[in-house]
Amino acid sequence: MGGQREIERKVKVELETETNPLLTAQVMQINETAKKLAGLYATGHEDRPDNVLWNYPAADHVVSALKTLIHVIFPGIYSSEAEDLESLFSKQLQEVSGLLLPEIERAVPYRWLAAAEQDVKPVEDVKGEAKQILDQFLGTLPTVREMVIDDVVAAYNGDPAALSYAEVKLAYPGLLAITSHRIAHELYQLHVPIIPRIMNEWTHAKAGIDIHPGATIGRGFFIDHGTGVVIGETTQIGSGGKIYQGVTLGAKSFPLDENGNPIKHIQRHPTVEDNVVIYANTTVLGGKTVLGHDSVIGGNVFLMESVPPHSFVTKTEAKVTIREKDTSGLSGHS
Repeated sequence: MGGQREIERKVKVELETETNPLLTAQVMQINETAKKLAGLYATGHEDRPDNVLWNYPAADHVVSALKTLIHVIFPGIYSSEAEDLESLFSKQLQEVSGLLLPEIERAVPYRWLAAAEQDVKPVEDVKGEAKQILDQFLGTLPTVREMVIDDVVAAYNGDPAALSYAEVKLAYPGLLAITSHRIAHELYQLHVPIIPRIMNEWTHAKAGIDIHPGATIGRGFFIDHGTGVVIGETTQIGSGGKIYQGVTLGAKSFPLDENGNPIKHIQRHPTVEDNVVIYANTTVLGGKTVLGHDSVIGGNVFLMESVPPHSFVTKTEAKVTIREKDTSGLSGHS
């Protein structure tokens, strides 16, 4: 029935076009534009800036898998129906497997197809490699769950406004960001290209927090408020860390190779040792920058050098002056 309707629609368009010069000109313009557009796309499997996306991992499948995995870590977050946990997890992990396996197969070749990875040797059995990766990844989920429990406790203990663990689990964007990161990081550790970044960017859009999946983050990590936080790929954060909104842990510079391209896979971002607190809108840069354990970095600090353990770092350049206002609205005495 649908096929017959499509044929009738095409016949109708052709008849109208033949009798209407304006429609004829419009169709010609459309065809000409389509021809020009088609010449701007490559359709192979190479890593090219002009390639189509249908040979790449499907972002919607990856995001669907991530949402299901978040539901595994926090059962009931998207549904209040109680179920037997073991049966629920079995069903959900089968769903995740069905979504992720084809996308991992699509992603694995970019280990050697990617423009920056030309020296990587291709894997002969991509399907077998993808299956092995998926099995290893699923095996990490109990550890992820254990770490996230510590993150929940850290958020509750680190924020006087948190009145229950339920509030933390259901409403804190920092917890969503770190949970998603811990999932994506496991795939990153298994050398899966592209997919962890898709997970990261969905979370970035959702929570306003940008954590590269390559960043290594210890147990009991808390991001308070979170908006505008950026944590770079080679950042290393110890246990018990706490950061506030607007914090950037970034790279100071980008060393270039002989062809002028950025050198990949080197330490570019800071190391933050255990129990460090970084207050709002502070920027810490550089692969050689180390924040010693049990330090406090104040707000609005710009830091490109290491600090020893138990440091208290503040910004002293600016001075705040407080004065009374008189009833006319003019400045009064100091």
